[in-house]
Amino acid sequence: MAAHLERLFGTDGIRGMANQFPMTGEIAMAVGRAVAHVLRTKPISLGRSTLPVGLKPLESSKPVRRLKIVVGKDTRLSGYMIENALASGICSMGADVILIGPLSTPGVAFVTQSMRADAGIMISASHNPYHDNGIKIFSADGYKLPDELEHEIERLVLDPHARPELDKQRPDGDLVGKAFRLDDIHNRYLVFLKALFARDLDLMGLRIALDSANGAAYKVAPMVFEELGAEVIKFGSSPNGLNINDQCGALHPEGICGHTIHYRADVGIALDGDGDRCIMSDENGEIVDGDQIIGILALQMAKEGTLAKNTVVTTPMSNLGLELTLKEQGIAMVRAQVGDRHVVDTMRKNGFNLGGEQSGHIIFLDQSTTGDGIVAALKVLEAMKRTGRKLSELKKAIRLFPQARADVRISRREKLDALPTVQAAIRLAEQKLADRGRVFVRFSGTEPLCRVLVEGEDAALIRELAEAIASEIRARLA
Repeated sequence: MAAHLERLFGTDGIRGMANQFPMTGEIAMAVGRAVAHVLRTKPISLGRSTLPVGLKPLESSKPVRRLKIVVGKDTRLSGYMIENALASGICSMGADVILIGPLSTPGVAFVTQSMRADAGIMISASHNPYHDNGIKIFSADGYKLPDELEHEIERLVLDPHARPELDKQRPDGDLVGKAFRLDDIHNRYLVFLKALFARDLDLMGLRIALDSANGAAYKVAPMVFEELGAEVIKFGSSPNGLNINDQCGALHPEGICGHTIHYRADVGIALDGDGDRCIMSDENGEIVDGDQIIGILALQMAKEGTLAKNTVVTTPMSNLGLELTLKEQGIAMVRAQVGDRHVVDTMRKNGFNLGGEQSGHIIFLDQSTTGDGIVAALKVLEAMKRTGRKLSELKKAIRLFPQARADVRISRREKLDALPTVQAAIRLAEQKLADRGRVFVRFSGTEPLCRVLVEGEDAALIRELAEAIASEIRARLA
C-alpha cells in the first residue's frame, strides 16, 4: 500500500477520489483506528486528554475515561461510506464517536471544543467536485493536527509492520466504543455565530443573496443571517449528494454576482462546500475576493483598535496592491506559506488575530481556530452597518494590481528548479516586471495541478507571461 503514495496527508488533510486510494472505506477505517490510538498514547500533544502518555494495552488496564471523537461531514454522497468506516475504526479501538452530520469545517472545530471532545474529524474535500472526498482532523483545542501527529497516523495506516501495534490494543466486552448521533448540533453552532455579531447592531433592512454551494453550511448559514434580521434569498441550499460546488458557491462567484443584481440585494455571499471560504458580491454585482475582505476588515479593526500588533497574515498568493494599501495605513502584512493551516500557525506563533487567503479563507483567531466563511461575512456586514457605507464603497479603499493565473494539469511532479526551460520563462517574466510585479509558481497541495500567478500593472503583459510559463510547465509535466 505504501508504494502507491509516499504520504497520506497533503496540505489540507487526506484527499482523493472517493472509493479510490487513499479515500477508500478500508483506509478510512484504518485512519479511525490510528487516530484513536494516537489520542490514547500521545495526549500531551493533543491538549485536553487526561490520559497518561504510553498507556498500557486495554486488555491489562482500563483507560481513565472513554475518549470522545466528533465526526462531521459535508453533503457528498460518499460521506456516508467514509463516516461509517471512520466510526467503525474508532469504536474498534475503544473510543466513542459523536456523529453530527452535515456541518461546516469550522463548525466541527467549534463542536469539538464545545463538547470537550478529544478530537474532531471533518469528512470533506472542500472546494473539490462531489466525486472527491477528504478527511481533516482537529485536536481537542480545535486546531488542525501538527505535522508530527499526522506523520504518526500515516505510519500506522501505511506501514504493515505497524498493524500488530494496533491489534494488541483491541478492546473487547464493554470496552468497545459506541457511536451516537446528535441532531440538534446546528443550534449550538448557530448561537455561537450570532453571539459574534455586535450586540448593538442588527441586519434589519438588508437583503442578502446567499449561495451555500449545496454544501455543509446549507442549513446554518441562512438561519444566522435571518435571525439577525436580514432578508435572505437562498441559492445552493438543496444538496443531493452530487451537486456540491457544482457551478455554484465561492468557486463560481459569477453566480452570486448575477443573483445580487437580479434580486437587487445589498450584498451577495458565496460559501464553498465545507463552509470555510467566503467570496462576496457588492450591490453592483462586482466580486469582493478574500484579499479585499481582509483589507476591509484590517482597516476597520485598526480603526477600532482591535487589530493585534497592527498586522495581518496572508500568503504569497495575496495581491501586492493589498500589501501596499495596508502599508500606507500603518498596517504590516506578513506572508505565510500557502494554506490556511500555515496562516493559522504564523498567527498563533506571533500573536496576530487576523489572517487569510485570497481564495476566501479568513481567520479571526480571537473567535475561531480555522477559516469560517459565515464569520467572515458577518464581520463585513458588521463593518457595513458600523460605517453606514455600502460594500462597493468599502472595497474602494483596497487597490489591487491585475493578476493573471494559469492552472496546468500535470501527470507527475518534479522539482521546478530542475526544469531549465521553466526557470528561464520565470526569470524572463521577473526581468520584464522588475520591481513593479512578481511571479509565483507552485504545485497544488490538493489537486494534480501546477499553479502559475503573475502580478503587475500591465494586464496584457502579465497574461502573456503567465501563459509562457504555463506552456513550458505543460510541455514538461502534463
